[in-house]
Amino acid sequence: MVPAPHTQGDRPLVLLPEDVPVIEAVPLSERGIPATTYALLSRTATAHPERPALHLLGENGAPWREAPVWTYGELQARVHQAANAYAELGLAEGGVVALMLPNLGATYAALLGAQAAGIAAPVNPMLAEDHLVEILTLTGPDVLLAPGPDLSPELWAKARRIAARLPGLRALAAVGGPPGAEGGADFDAVAAAQPADRLRTGHRPGPGDLAAYFHTGGTTGVPKVAPHTHAMEVYMAWALGCSGVFLEGAVSLSGLPLFHVNAVHVTGLGPFLHGTAVVSLGPRGYRDKALMADFWRIIEHYKVTSFSGVPTVYSSLPPVPEDADLSSLRAGAVGAAPLPRATRTAFESSAKVPMLEGYGLTEATCATSTTPAFAPRPGSVGLRLPYQRVKAVTVDPDEVPTGDCPPGTPGVLAISGPSVFPGYLRPGPDGPAPDPAGKIFDGWLLTGDLGKVDEEGYLYLTGRAKDLIIRGGHNIDPRPVEESLLAHPDVREAAVVGAPDAHSGEVPVAYLVLAEGAHADEAELLAWAREHAPEPAATPRSVHVVESLPVTVVGKIFKPALVEDAVRRVVAAVLDAAGLADTVEVETREGRPHAVVRVSGDPGGLSAELDRFPFTHEIAGGRA
Repeated sequence: MVPAPHTQGDRPLVLLPEDVPVIEAVPLSERGIPATTYALLSRTATAHPERPALHLLGENGAPWREAPVWTYGELQARVHQAANAYAELGLAEGGVVALMLPNLGATYAALLGAQAAGIAAPVNPMLAEDHLVEILTLTGPDVLLAPGPDLSPELWAKARRIAARLPGLRALAAVGGPPGAEGGADFDAVAAAQPADRLRTGHRPGPGDLAAYFHTGGTTGVPKVAPHTHAMEVYMAWALGCSGVFLEGAVSLSGLPLFHVNAVHVTGLGPFLHGTAVVSLGPRGYRDKALMADFWRIIEHYKVTSFSGVPTVYSSLPPVPEDADLSSLRAGAVGAAPLPRATRTAFESSAKVPMLEGYGLTEATCATSTTPAFAPRPGSVGLRLPYQRVKAVTVDPDEVPTGDCPPGTPGVLAISGPSVFPGYLRPGPDGPAPDPAGKIFDGWLLTGDLGKVDEEGYLYLTGRAKDLIIRGGHNIDPRPVEESLLAHPDVREAAVVGAPDAHSGEVPVAYLVLAEGAHADEAELLAWAREHAPEPAATPRSVHVVESLPVTVVGKIFKPALVEDAVRRVVAAVLDAAGLADTVEVETREGRPHAVVRVSGDPGGLSAELDRFPFTHEIAGGRA
């Protein structure tokens, strides 16, 4: 007889590893999951129309304690109006709506309305214009939404320039105020004139239809766009609930941007499926200094039970007030970037709740593993979610899988199951379409991340197969940064890698070889880098002029050696600040930097200081 898993009502929960196979004994098709994201919202709005869905901090100028509230009934009504407005603006049946918006209540409605009428394509409005044009040219939107001049004159002007470069675009519309003489439609006015009780469009997507396009990374040379189907997104909303994060009475705090899959699923579709409330930190999210100064008071006032962030968010939290009542808080979730040990320790000791790590990627909808509340494993990024499969594989030089690794043996992580996307969006003769080539092999998504999986399904990350830099959860491809540096007339070779940073996890740093006879100094080159970086986050923190770059036997730049050098420089700076003579040796262990530090004086609190950075270390020649 199959034992019963942990449950709340009819909701299965993964609190221990043995819960996963018990849940999977019931086919996913028998779980009664809604067919589409629109059906997901409609189910909850019909059952609980008066329940709070969104507390909208930072809107309408109201103090955060008096923020506007949308019920589930109101959210559904606004989704209806948004979807109907798209048809008024010329959206083709099943067409694409691009959203270049900050976090607003209107953004939630616009995104879900786009999925009800066609395909939503949220983009980071802060990306470089050329990069946004590349993404939007690939996805081919009929309608582009952007903040109007009353909300952001700069972004509205940027959207107008981008719209002029998209010949297939049918409408540019402003959210948050009329565009006036600036051109474009007033989306708020168009939506307000639409029926709120139903969808006018005859198009009704099914589970296998595309719901959204999400771009991956922050500054890739060629945009990578990951399509999501309705089935993928609804499954993810359901599977996230297995962690217990959306139990009755749950309140989720949302501070990550809605062009990111974490925000859309963890603080969007997940709570919406389970009928729980979301507290939105508004347009600037975790970057809103005024709201973040009151972070713990917001937790207290709204009885927040959980929030999700990258390590940078946790390292930026203010001290917990002595009289703050945080009894509602159950856990903090973290992922997307290397986690310094000191960041975890500081949060858990002050908030008195665990920090639970997870692992996921846009190509697998959002999450593949989460830490079960009753069974965390040191060093692990969690247990696989039900109905997903994860393994480590060996690959050949062309990055094609060649075999499975035994449990506990490191390799390249691969994922299969209902969360895996159909392939990157590629242009084609009949329009863009998903293409699995080079990424999905016999149903298995090759992630490019190095790690291992134990016999119970816990994941352990040991590095990244590629040299992507993750700055505070924001992915940065070093290639366009290197290209911008190579445009300097004195630069002959350039390599950009991620250096460890106590706040952001990683920051870009550049190593440059100058042309013969060139005399540009590092200050001049850093100024050039700032001026020509593809986006602000990609600007190198520092520039190092070197005689040559390390290369492999076939002549390719060997970036692990540069990462080791970056770690060595960081440790040397810490030692110098402490007034210690130093000898620092850095090596790579299981794909991650490890520093061996020998000091001639008393190291004092040196170990605690180095714990702030996302690399391992050991101290010799003194007390640790």
